[in-house]
Amino acid sequence: MSHIAVERNRRRQMNDHLKILRSLTPCFYIKRGDQASIIGGVIEFIKELHQVLQSLESKKRRKSLSPSPGPSPRPLQPSPRPADSSFGFENVKELAACCNSPIADVEAKISGSNVILRTVSQRIPGQIVKIISVLEKHCFEVLHLNISSMEDTVLYSFVVKIGLECQLSVEELAVEVQQSFCAKAVYANEI
Repeated sequence: MSHIAVERNRRRQMNDHLKILRSLTPCFYIKRGDQASIIGGVIEFIKELHQVLQSLESKKRRKSLSPSPGPSPRPLQPSPRPADSSFGFENVKELAACCNSPIADVEAKISGSNVILRTVSQRIPGQIVKIISVLEKHCFEVLHLNISSMEDTVLYSFVVKIGLECQLSVEELAVEVQQSFCAKAVYANEI
């Protein structure tokens, strides 16, 4: 009899913990209500938060090392690297490019026939529209968009399909998106 009570208590605690995890995670991370979906969604959310944290720490280090006031983008740093082997694609290569400035960090990675584009910046009204405009101008189709924010910092994560007419490299895409951030800063400085 005590074994049944112990097991019932364990299941109750597990369900309580899952309810708490579900309530702490934005709903678009959790596709269904089953345990595996909840845990999978929480893992994705934690990965996004970890990226935001790393980006904020990087931005803080850059600000402390170089107090330059201008919005000049740093040189492009393309970095071909192997895909994350934890997803089972050990021999697949990803091409990635980063273009960072004091205003925004932009990272673009080719993954199959798609591009994963991530930007981290201060919250700028209308910036998402500018990024989508750049993507559409260069024949990219937005398949998925995820927006995460913490205080005044925002992370935009796009999955975009590469169009047949697209002539842009991943490095050029990162620079184009970075310039969409800089246009606002240059305009603001002129006023």
